[in-house]
Amino acid sequence: MFSSRSGSLCASLIRHIKPLSRRKDFLMSSGNCWTFSMAGRQQPSSDMAAFRKEFAKAKHIVVLTGAGVSAESGVPTFRGAGGFWRKYQAQNLATPEAFEQNPSLVWEFYHYRREVMLSKSPNPAHKAIAECEKRLASQGRRVVVITQNIDELHRTAGTQNIQELHGSLFKVRCTKCGDVTVNRDSPICESLRGKGAPEPDSPDAQVPIDQLPKCKKSGCGGLLRPHVVWFGESLDQEVMKQSGEEMDKCDLCLVVGTSSVVYPAAMFAPQIASRGVPVAEFNMESTPATSSFGYHFEGPAGTFVPEALARHESEPN
Repeated sequence: MFSSRSGSLCASLIRHIKPLSRRKDFLMSSGNCWTFSMAGRQQPSSDMAAFRKEFAKAKHIVVLTGAGVSAESGVPTFRGAGGFWRKYQAQNLATPEAFEQNPSLVWEFYHYRREVMLSKSPNPAHKAIAECEKRLASQGRRVVVITQNIDELHRTAGTQNIQELHGSLFKVRCTKCGDVTVNRDSPICESLRGKGAPEPDSPDAQVPIDQLPKCKKSGCGGLLRPHVVWFGESLDQEVMKQSGEEMDKCDLCLVVGTSSVVYPAAMFAPQIASRGVPVAEFNMESTPATSSFGYHFEGPAGTFVPEALARHESEPN
């Protein structure tokens, strides 16, 4: 089903793997998990001039982004050795089971993350992507962001065409009626004001359920949860459908700040590359998928992405 002859490779991938859950164990069991597709591959190029020629020709650009691009804005990534909030490993709080067992603790964690974002701003990479989208739109060319990030920094930077694979910190969903709403309240509820300190010795607030965020829909009042995709949950099928359609149409792909280990997003760029589309990776280090790509630029996204997406000499003034 992954044949490049299908003509709809990414959409085919999305159709055939259901439910698409946010997992880290898929394609991660060995350090050479991509070797099935890397035989005979040359090392990716770091020639920016060559990439810029590809950029000048592209009509439909997809930018896949992950935690690395937000890290350059000072956003905690909760990955690797530092992936703890208090004494808890962050990924263990990002599950439906954790919320069912201790909704107060999970809400403290997400309240902290929401409050942190109020002090963060888009960095040069976010801004360059948004500016490129706006500039190329006037030329009849399309740029779309497909992000694993939930911080909305792309939106803040001005990106309009965006698919948020894992949801948003600033949306909530009612566990009773299912209503999804934008929520930028600070604090999200009075009982969480001043709560959520990340230090290991900070006490858990133990907020009663009836004082946690509640649905404001008339006659409901159900417990709200963050509208994000937790580990073990299925990704939104409409978001996946639209993302697949964008990837099938793209003629250039940038992979920015992603570790290429979180499924299913880890599969997207290699599948795009397998049908001959130029793919450029921008990351602080190599990833399991690096050898699948034509280009690899190692260093801060805020340095390389603005250079990669700047106005080309062939563009109209």
